[in-house]
Amino acid sequence: MRRLGVLVAIATVLCASASQASAQTFTIISPGKHQAPPVHARELPSSSVPNAPGSVASPSPIPPANPAAMSFDQLRDLWQRAGAAYGVPWQVLGAINKIESNFGQNMGPSSAGAVGWMQFMPSTWERWGLDADGDGRANPWDPEDAVFAAARYLAAAGAQEDISRAIFAYNHAQWYVDDVLNLASQLDSGDFAFSAGVGSPLDARLAVLQEQLGDARKGVAQAQRLIPSLEGRLARLDQKKLVLAQRAGDATLSTKKFEELEGRIAALERTQANLNASLDRRHSQLDAATAAVAGLEDELAAAALADPATASLGAGGSVDGYVFPVGGGPSVVSVGHQHHDYPAADIAAPEGSPLYALADSIVLDTYSAGNCGIRFHVKLRDGAEYTYCHLSFLEPTVRPGAALSAGQPVGRVGQTGHATGPHLHLQRDPATSYPQEEPWFESFAGVAFTWQDASTPHPVKAKKAKGPVFRVVEDGGDPFAGNVVTFTR
Repeated sequence: MRRLGVLVAIATVLCASASQASAQTFTIISPGKHQAPPVHARELPSSSVPNAPGSVASPSPIPPANPAAMSFDQLRDLWQRAGAAYGVPWQVLGAINKIESNFGQNMGPSSAGAVGWMQFMPSTWERWGLDADGDGRANPWDPEDAVFAAARYLAAAGAQEDISRAIFAYNHAQWYVDDVLNLASQLDSGDFAFSAGVGSPLDARLAVLQEQLGDARKGVAQAQRLIPSLEGRLARLDQKKLVLAQRAGDATLSTKKFEELEGRIAALERTQANLNASLDRRHSQLDAATAAVAGLEDELAAAALADPATASLGAGGSVDGYVFPVGGGPSVVSVGHQHHDYPAADIAAPEGSPLYALADSIVLDTYSAGNCGIRFHVKLRDGAEYTYCHLSFLEPTVRPGAALSAGQPVGRVGQTGHATGPHLHLQRDPATSYPQEEPWFESFAGVAFTWQDASTPHPVKAKKAKGPVFRVVEDGGDPFAGNVVTFTR
């Protein structure tokens, strides 16, 4: 690993627009009279070599009963010390801390098994985890161990040469890189709104509500998947009964054969009765889960804490009667101009991001199986038809024949069916043209989403940076081929 300078190393992010580029400076603060490193700082493991197998135990999947709580000033001091130790911008550590666990208020385990303050997977922790507080144990549930380990991992991924590439190694998604850098720039500029939620009971309550809402939506999604399966089995049993009844109606049948057919029909009817009872239970579960979702959404709205992903709906507004179908805004939502095999738009967004009806429309059909996963098909007033695919959750109000208004919530982003990551697959039916080429779609660039394969206009004018900085230069679609750091004045 390249040695650090004595006082300052600078890394930066480029905020580019169609007509202008500027940068934010992220300063790496080395310990001095105002920054005392831990006593054992010299014993911190190198970022150039991972832990020897078995030297760091796999972390406990059970969170501590009394997790540590830190003020924003304490956290900033921790980020700065860890950043200085490994040559990583402390603002980036703060941004990752916010995104991954909301400053230790939502530490998992996640659905994928990630744990702790910086959401490490157990296998990654075994390779890069460390004991930063000197208590003799490497523990991702401990803020000091976790933040120092994150700094070490980012340094190992090349943070000193290319911070964007290192962030991508932390979480393989370009939206994640963009979100981290955006939050890091807010933190660097002293945006107090960024730190307002640290230790806040209200913010903690929001995290609990959001988790409960996620569980309730999973319950709805599960019932939505199982009900069509049960209905399909019942329909097939009806078909078998009809065939047997027609055979039993043959007057030339022997008494023995007739009784055999009657017995098979009776067995099918018993199976149907059991399936109908299961179907009734599933409908009751769906009703209960739907009511839970509605109640939690109302509770969030009443507290003026509605899902922040919906902010892009207000920001984007309506264009010629169209609303962008994926919420979250340009920091987390992105799309390319092309699709891998036929005209369609794969709109990348974090799993669970809200989905909206793109215009006033009628639901033609809904599905819950196949390559497209949970999906639905709508027809707009002008006759155009669109299909939404790979949802993790479909609003119960979205059913065949239902009328949708532009901007009405219809579900959540997922990766059901054949999908390589969370996104909305949006296509016109028949798929003869790209949705991305529609004027309404293009008008949301920079407001509701960013282009993955082209520059995106930014409506907010970037501030001009002073002094020498580093900037990130995008170079192609491969995150490891691009994001080359160059020096500019």
